[in-house]
Amino acid sequence: MPERSRLFLREPRWVGAHPGLSLEAPVASWLYESGSLTARLRGVCDSGFGVRVLRQCWDRPFPGEARALGLNPCRRALVREVMLHCHDHPLVLARSVIPETALRGVQRRMANLGERPLGELLFACRKLARLRLDLAEVPAASWRKSALSLAQTGNQAIWGRRSLYGVARGQVLVCEFFLPALLEMKDSAP
Repeated sequence: MPERSRLFLREPRWVGAHPGLSLEAPVASWLYESGSLTARLRGVCDSGFGVRVLRQCWDRPFPGEARALGLNPCRRALVREVMLHCHDHPLVLARSVIPETALRGVQRRMANLGERPLGELLFACRKLARLRLDLAEVPAASWRKSALSLAQTGNQAIWGRRSLYGVARGQVLVCEFFLPALLEMKDSAP
């Protein structure tokens, strides 16, 4: 059976974001960021910010991703997994699921981003709206060994967020996982 993800052995267990979660300030700051993650990372990294594509192909999303997008579980979508880095030091691992319905009109550019960040294109959309925010603390056992090696996390769990965005022509699911190297960096955000 072909691998469904270069990041995960199994789908993360997401919970709806709510104020009752006890999180350390650096983690909470990134998880609850309401603006463009790409813009904030550029502010931290200056010219050292970059994107490395780990996997991009048409594939069946994980069952929870299909439910979140309202897709038939057998339906394929464009699945993109990337590493966001600063001077080649991994900061964020991300997984995006883009249904075919969201790739119409000007939004079809999302299918051909290459090393450009998806957030750059999403936050340029006038009709962008975050419809839902979920959080997950993903244990080391859920990650592929190659992803853990890339993330340089040892055996610690990694916090992530899953945002369901409404765009002009559909919905896009963006999952971002914040690595220890990012949480240790000085950042101008509160």
